[in-house]
Amino acid sequence: MKMAGNLKKLESEILRLQERNARVESDKAWETSSFRKTTIALFTYVFAAITFFLINTPNPMLNAFVPTLAYLLSTISFPHLRNLWASRFRK
Repeated sequence: MKMAGNLKKLESEILRLQERNARVESDKAWETSSFRKTTIALFTYVFAAITFFLINTPNPMLNAFVPTLAYLLSTISFPHLRNLWASRFRK
């Protein structure tokens, strides 16, 4: 009888871990998705252009590309930097 209870408990724990893993995989997929990066870049551009327009910066539409490109470059370089950091951290 006790063994059946232990098996049920283990099955429950395995199911809980599988559900957690599915959530983590979904979150990771969202974090690395092109859709997310494109959306953030678009919002960055629009917000920067509006801000530059409001503070009377010359060529606000052109200047808004600077923070947008900085964001896009960070999405390219940060994963590599993270991996480098992680490999040194593990040592």
